[in-house]
Amino acid sequence: MAEASDSPGLEALVGEWLTVPDLAERLGVALSAARRLIADRELVATRIGERRVIAVPAKFVDETGPRPELKGTFTVLADGGMSDDEIIAWLFTPDATLPVEGAPIDALRAGHKTEIRRRAQELAF
Repeated sequence: MAEASDSPGLEALVGEWLTVPDLAERLGVALSAARRLIADRELVATRIGERRVIAVPAKFVDETGPRPELKGTFTVLADGGMSDDEIIAWLFTPDATLPVEGAPIDALRAGHKTEIRRRAQELAF
């Protein structure tokens, strides 16, 4: 999990966050299972808000669980030297050159995993 985010800008950039209890409730799993998703890097989390609670961006999950295209993308970005906060920021920063309007997370959700992974790999080298 990430170091505590000192950037209220990251919180605003992402918008909707899920705390660990919210994540567990949304997925219908125990708190320990929700924590394990973060520990196993199925999801990337950071500390947000005044109380510095652990949270994941809501767009990282769908009704069935963590979006499957994310884990490999997290790995590529982390292998390139990005911290968890930097990974979240990169995925949520709007990019006009993407095949869909929005940020890399929106392109991933629209089925452009190969394009986003290619861009992530370019950042690493």
